[in-house]
Order: sequence, then C-alpha cells, then structure tokens
Amino acid sequence: MSRPRQILPGSTYLITRRTLRRHFLLRPDSEMRAIIIYLLAVCAERNGIRVHAFCAMSTHLHVVLTDTRGELPRFLEQFHRLVGLCTKVLRKWEGCTWDHQQTSVVRLETPEVILDKIGYVLANPVASGLVRYARDWPGAKSRVNELGGGHIRAKRPTVYLDATSDQWPDEADLELALPSYLDARDATAWVDGVKQSVAEHEARGREVVAENGWKFLGAERAESVSPYDRTTSFEPLRECNPTFASGAAAGGYAAAVAALREFRAAYVAAMERWRAGVRDAVFPAGTWWMARVHSAVVAT
Repeated sequence: MSRPRQILPGSTYLITRRTLRRHFLLRPDSEMRAIIIYLLAVCAERNGIRVHAFCAMSTHLHVVLTDTRGELPRFLEQFHRLVGLCTKVLRKWEGCTWDHQQTSVVRLETPEVILDKIGYVLANPVASGLVRYARDWPGAKSRVNELGGGHIRAKRPTVYLDATSDQWPDEADLELALPSYLDARDATAWVDGVKQSVAEHEARGREVVAENGWKFLGAERAESVSPYDRTTSFEPLRECNPTFASGAAAGGYAAAVAALREFRAAYVAAMERWRAGVRDAVFPAGTWWMARVHSAVVAT
C-alpha cells in the first residue's frame, strides 16, 4: 500500500503518467490530440482543476495544474481512465494502457519551481530528441502564447464517448489559467518568465542531443510511428517517486519534509485508532481517501 498523500485545496502539482512499457500509444496524431484536450477540459472543469500547462508525448503525459477544491485523486481517476479507454478503442489495443507504476504527483512548493517545471514540460519534446524547438511538437500541448488566460477548444472524440449523452458536449473549452498567486496584471511578466524557462530547457535538451550524437526525429516522423512499437532507449528505473519540489529556497526543503512527516505521523496515529474501532478518530487536514470513502472526521 502506498503512503498517504496530503491533498490540500490550492496546491499546485506536476503530474506525469506513462504508457505501458513505453509504447507509443499517445502518438501525436489528430485523434489523440482531440482525446487529450477534450478530456482534460471536461475533467478539469468537473473537479475544480486549473490547468496551467501540459504536453502529451508519445509515451507519457505531463500536466501542471492547481487543485482548487482538493479533488485531485478524483480528477486523476476520471481523466486517466477516460483517456485510457478512448486510447484502447482508437488503437484497438488489448490490455492496460497505462504503466503499472503509481502516477507521479509532485507538489510544487514555490513560484520559482512552478515556472521551472512548466518550462520543463513544454520543452520535453526537445529534451527527448524529437523536435529542435518545442513549438514544433505536433502532440496535444499548451503553447507559450496561450498561457495565463488562453483557451484551447476541442471537439468530442469520435471514439468511446456516447455522442447522445448530455455529459459529453460537442465541444469542450480548456482554459490555461494563471497560477493562483498571480492576477491578470502579472500575466505578461509571467509569460515572459515561462518563455525564458522554455528556452533554457530547450538549450539543455539540444546539448544532450548533440553530446549523444543523436538526430532529431522530426514532427512528421513522430506523427507516423506505429503506436504498437515502443521506445528502446535506456531509461533507469525510478528509485523514488518524489512527493514535492521546493527548489533552492532557503529552508524550503526542510520545511516541506517536516510538514510531510507531521502529516504522515498524524495519519498513522488516526488510522490505528480507526482500526481499533474508534470512529470519531480525527485524521489530519488533507486526508482524502478516508474522508471521501469512509466519511472519517478530518481536522480543518
């Protein structure tokens, strides 16, 4: 069983989910772009999720978002399930779509970290040796000039979703929102910061490609790869699944570790009381599963 995760309203995260055995199931064709953008828009709106940036690679998906209502687990369950089911129909794929490893959910602790991770997400196709510039990637993604208030519209996918059901509108609108610590007056300066972050990550990516003697695959070839193939490049197994990123802020890492340990200790103590039959045991703020599924008491 995985360790409890504290889900606090207003937290910002970097979400990463990988396809099974790194198959190219999310190949950046028009049908897959529609699936990802449409379902991201619908599931985000239903769960109070504000999307800041995203990029769908052929083998994995990155999203930077803020969970305004503390419903991140429900959003991830809905979004990944629906993308997986649509992908299975589109690709005529038997079995699981997603990797068996737990979804990577990294809480971003500071504005500087949020900016850096957005740059990382948008420049990911460059770092992976696919295109020389992030803007050239043909997959579902947010563009820098759309961030902080731009909108992306997508038509309902032609696979899996019931066109006669009221829960699936003909089109969905995905707003790329500013982080919650900013207001509209800060948008221009923030977008400039994102542009700089993307450029820095692109430059690092091109250096890695050059050092390894690789050639960029190119957008056209990326769109035409077989979704049943999988990448053969070496990728070390993840030794850990980080819970948060605090950047270089003085004392930020120590404070985040202390808060996480305090939450987990309080959760374990409350769970021990619950298992002993004490149904009014108080779980720490940010407890999600026990509150939603078992109506446990949670501290405010």
